[in-house]
Amino acid sequence: MRTRGFEIVSAYQNAGVKLPARQTKNAAGYDFFAREDFVLKSIWRYDFIRLFRLIKNEHPLTDSDLQRAGKILKPLLVPTGVKAYMQPNEVLILANRSSNPLKRGLVIPNGIGVIDADYYGNPDNEGEIFIQMVNFSPRDVVIEQGERIGQGIFMPYLLADGDTGTGAKRIAGFGSTGR
Repeated sequence: MRTRGFEIVSAYQNAGVKLPARQTKNAAGYDFFAREDFVLKSIWRYDFIRLFRLIKNEHPLTDSDLQRAGKILKPLLVPTGVKAYMQPNEVLILANRSSNPLKRGLVIPNGIGVIDADYYGNPDNEGEIFIQMVNFSPRDVVIEQGERIGQGIFMPYLLADGDTGTGAKRIAGFGSTGR
């Protein structure tokens, strides 16, 4: 019987994708690797500096200013090519590598990622895990295929008294429960 673990998404079976792995005997987290070469653009590019100057000088921002900045000031999804299966009362928590912010200027903007058990096998993307990242360093960062980008920790979770859930079934992939 399978309890929890990782699989390569079927579309990437022959693409050199690496399954998450713990690096030491006592490591809690499974390191995730980039599915492909990926460029994380610095937020300090393009219209961000212009927007920053406008804010600093207390100029009113136009809708156009906000739209241009929104194209830069957003996380990018770094693909892993991996999906995770687990028990219904478990969650996979995605966290940044401790060296990413200090050495590379890379952060996970929402602090952690939450992969629910029913994300596995969803019809949108088969449950492929992506790690949201923002690059606040002054230079673009190139992540190479097979490079460690984050870590995942399987954990049980508890329900509140009286929680019966909605009974709804996941019908899509990334971010679909908020639709």
